[in-house]
Amino acid sequence: MADDTTVDPVEGQVLDGNAVGGLLATAFGAEMTEVPGECAHCGTVSMVGELRAYVRAPGTVLRCPACSGVVLRVVETPNATLIDVRGAAYLRFERR
Repeated sequence: MADDTTVDPVEGQVLDGNAVGGLLATAFGAEMTEVPGECAHCGTVSMVGELRAYVRAPGTVLRCPACSGVVLRVVETPNATLIDVRGAAYLRFERR
């Protein structure tokens, strides 16, 4: 009898966006985990700290907790930090 359940091989390795708070603070120059943003794929608004973080790759990928769409990518090289936020319709930074 075949087992119809699908197992995600990286499910146990998924963190939340808080796990990469330091990396994001360094890259953006501000505390990022409490910054709200809208997923460009499904319209869900989440705090960056609520995004699902995949860190076991050459870079970091943050995905929407609702649709799993890629919201943000960060890759560090010896010469630069590259940030791709095409998956975010916006990130909202409050004025203080």
